[in-house]
Amino acid sequence: MSVLGQRTTTTSMDWDDFKSLIGKLERDGEYKFCLLITIGVFTGLRIGDLLKLRFNQFENSEILTIQEQKTKKTRRIKINADLKEIVERIKGRMVVTDTNQLIFVNRYGNKPIDKSYVNVKLKELLKRYNIVLQGNPSTHTFRKTLGSRVLRLNNYSNESVILLMELFGHSSPSITKKYLGIREKEIHDVYDSIRL
Repeated sequence: MSVLGQRTTTTSMDWDDFKSLIGKLERDGEYKFCLLITIGVFTGLRIGDLLKLRFNQFENSEILTIQEQKTKKTRRIKINADLKEIVERIKGRMVVTDTNQLIFVNRYGNKPIDKSYVNVKLKELLKRYNIVLQGNPSTHTFRKTLGSRVLRLNNYSNESVILLMELFGHSSPSITKKYLGIREKEIHDVYDSIRL
């Protein structure tokens, strides 16, 4: 629950900040969060689905198949070559022997880490590495970073909004635009366009 006047929305992470962050997390041995942020950004999965992933889902296939917790729909995600390389490299550094284990297992080794823990740790990591986001960093930052990257690479085209709508499982392009803060940017651009 938010406090009156508290900003509760989150935005995306700058792509260069994202790349820098995952490099520093790997360097500093923060393997679990390196993978969580990387897989979250590369797949656009919701946190509940991310936390249930297992290492073997990335082996011997170019497709990650999951049943989404929220929608109950089956989703097939192409595993990008960069993502596959990072997962394999980090798995090796973590010395994983049982690839059927959860990637994001808690310290007791019996279930996934908690979403609230992820949000707290994410804020700590962003502060540690001097990455400032507008709004309140949360697990939505992963999905929004993917969305912003796709939009920028496609010059904010309507086609990219439609693709992201399907990827995020939104029911309309307007929901996707609102989710990514595009509509507000478009409205602000109208004000900026007024000249004497």
